[in-house]
Amino acid sequence: MTSGPILIIEDERDLRDLVEQQLRREGFETLSAATAEEGLRLAHTPRVSLVLLDLMLPDLSGIEVCRRLRADAATKALPIIMLTARSEEIDRVVGFEVGADDYVVKSNLSMRELTLRVRAVLRRRASDAGAADAGSQRPANRFEVGGLVVNSDEHRVWVAGEEVVLTATEFKLLTALIDRAGRVQTRGSLLEGVWEMAPDLNTRTVDTHVKRLREKLGAAADYIETVRGVGYRFNAAKVK
Repeated sequence: MTSGPILIIEDERDLRDLVEQQLRREGFETLSAATAEEGLRLAHTPRVSLVLLDLMLPDLSGIEVCRRLRADAATKALPIIMLTARSEEIDRVVGFEVGADDYVVKSNLSMRELTLRVRAVLRRRASDAGAADAGSQRPANRFEVGGLVVNSDEHRVWVAGEEVVLTATEFKLLTALIDRAGRVQTRGSLLEGVWEMAPDLNTRTVDTHVKRLREKLGAAADYIETVRGVGYRFNAAKVK
């Protein structure tokens, strides 16, 4: 099913066992750790394909674990889904800020939804890797407007000459909006197109990612317009 095992870093044994059993029933291999230290060690297992990471661990926070994984050249590309008992927006924002690909609240946790999210993140990463490989065979595909430059083949973005580092999901969101410039994209269509989730899923994932993307784009943030009650639109004609 996957190229390697999914690593579950979760200190609640019952939940860890439940998630592990569910993923194995779905055909995934798994590894598990009850502490951040053990999880960081197992994350360097060469074949690990994704990390399910608890926000609250006994020795280090999940935020710090995520930060360390992203800072390590050997694990920086690992997809990460964070698990938390809290649903406050600040938790989601901080998790995405340090590079998490998705976020699941334990109190609302459905094993079916978790499995769908795991598959969606793995598909996105496989698609990104395929695009990068294909890009090496052809000239760079660039989009430029004002001070914003987006190189789709290299997955790189610049604003006013300074490179902006985006997560894979943030980059996919930006290019999805650019590809449909001038047209309003509903939250549902973005959820379906970028995250490969059901368009009617009750989640703040899109809004949280747009907020983080705007913060990173800085002077180019105004190109992404909010259409109240509907969704978002990339306006290439926006006056800066």
